[in-house]
Amino acid sequence: MRAELVRGGGGIFDVVVDGEKIFSKHEEGRFPEEDEIVAAIRARGA
Repeated sequence: MRAELVRGGGGIFDVVVDGEKIFSKHEEGRFPEEDEIVAAIRARGA
């Protein structure tokens, strides 16, 4: 598994793991809750 920060603009906050988007602030309308990203990564078996 690889993590990388890609700077953007316009308030976009997406989390992508191995090419798969696991969280999008734009789509959800919020920032992730504490540990939500870690839980999503674990759920996909990474």
